Amino acid sequence: MDKDSFEQLVAAALRRLPRVFRQKLKNIAVQVEDEPSEDLLADMGIDEGTLFGLYQGVPLTERGWGYGNVLPDRIVIYQRPIEEVAQSREEIEEIVAETVVHEIGHYFGFDDEELYDMEDPEGKRE
Repeated sequence: MDKDSFEQLVAAALRRLPRVFRQKLKNIAVQVEDEPSEDLLADMGIDEGTLFGLYQGVPLTERGWGYGNVLPDRIVIYQRPIEEVAQSREEIEEIVAETVVHEIGHYFGFDDEELYDMEDPEGKRE
């Protein structure tokens, strides 16, 4: 899939967020990159598995009264890892949508464990 088409999937996933959440997204950039760098993966301690997305910033729950005049928070969605695990365009769309929601969850202050529990409340993670 070309990058423009992939970026359109990311934009569509953002548009599908409930309005109450979309309206609270302030000072945040959502970008598509080909894949995470080896240095980033090493810094995050990822030697197995795949990184589909990354939130970089200060979650809303950690912002104090003096928070301001800062660069935008950033969400990166990594195209190649998603395409490598997906078996179809529909599966790419599904993974993109799940990844966008997951990374937006970090923006709202949820950690990975909380997000995984919400995504899979019966504890049947793969």
